[in-house]
Amino acid sequence: MSEPTEASAAAEAAPGDAPAEPAGGTGRRHVRVVLVDDHRMFRTGVQAEIGQTEQTGVEVVGEAADVDQAVTVITATRPEVVLLDVHLPGGGGVEVLRRCLSLMGDAERPVRFLALSVSDAAEDVIGVIRGGARGYVTKTITGADLIDSIFRVQEGDAVFSPRLAGFVLDAFASTDAPPVDEDLDRLTQREREVLRLIARGYAYKEIAKQLFISVKTVESHVSAVLRKLQLSNRHELTRWATARRLV
Repeated sequence: MSEPTEASAAAEAAPGDAPAEPAGGTGRRHVRVVLVDDHRMFRTGVQAEIGQTEQTGVEVVGEAADVDQAVTVITATRPEVVLLDVHLPGGGGVEVLRRCLSLMGDAERPVRFLALSVSDAAEDVIGVIRGGARGYVTKTITGADLIDSIFRVQEGDAVFSPRLAGFVLDAFASTDAPPVDEDLDRLTQREREVLRLIARGYAYKEIAKQLFISVKTVESHVSAVLRKLQLSNRHELTRWATARRLV
């Protein structure tokens, strides 16, 4: 978890008016970024991959691990782009977007959001795009492509991982609200993630590695999903998920 001092340090480091390029005046692209993800190891990995400012032009000015921390750090640092995980303690990425609407709407210095998530589920993609995010990429993205996506979002483009754009086009082409699935609504966001990975044939150890959780936690989530959906085993669970096109 990010320590409270991270927000303070980031706020002190952020000038009132961020420079458009590095101080050397080289004319290279430059973008100030905040990382929002509840897994410290993942944030550390992203920082190492994209945060070498001299080489990438990306300056990571703050980090956060939950909704409250995210809003605090984003408000204090006013980055150009926020890399936002969809599933966060405190209400998820959608709640961060809701509480940062005024920052997104700033005509002179808009804060733009790029969702970066392990989930490629249609409802997650559509939810954050409706909330105001400019794009959505999955955590399988390469470092070079992520840097390119950050700069494109900074410039106002919409960016999506392959196949995710179709979800958005379909959603916004329809004037009908998506049907409510009461069974699916019983599951937490994390349980939905585990459900999809189980349905895709992942072993418990693979799911644990993918989601940065323990195998025992995966087992607990699977048990909760089976109980809530009144299913007996992972084969029934897979059929259930496939019938709802969640796989």
